Amino acid sequence: GHRRKNWKVRKFVLREDPAYLHYYDPAGGEDPLGAIHLRGCVVTAVEDMPDSKKYDAENNLFEIITANEVHYYLQAASSTERTEWIKAIQAVARTGK
Repeated sequence: GHRRKNWKVRKFVLREDPAYLHYYDPAGGEDPLGAIHLRGCVVTAVEDMPDSKKYDAENNLFEIITANEVHYYLQAASSTERTEWIKAIQAVARTGK
């Protein structure tokens, strides 16, 4: 979302072996649109993103910074869901292959 002028809804699947977060079009399709390699990544909650109003971003944001220093901003449906995603991604980043 941070590289585009609008946010898109995506379905995410977290995998431990290998340590990836694959994302899909929620309307269907079995092939992922892309993947984020999680081994060695840093994931944190984002309280305020520059230009978030401009891009129609609300709360519940979190950021994944990959080992290659690529930044991904994602938005969860609730603060509870954001916390769950962060914990799950942190676990996979530490232990995944």
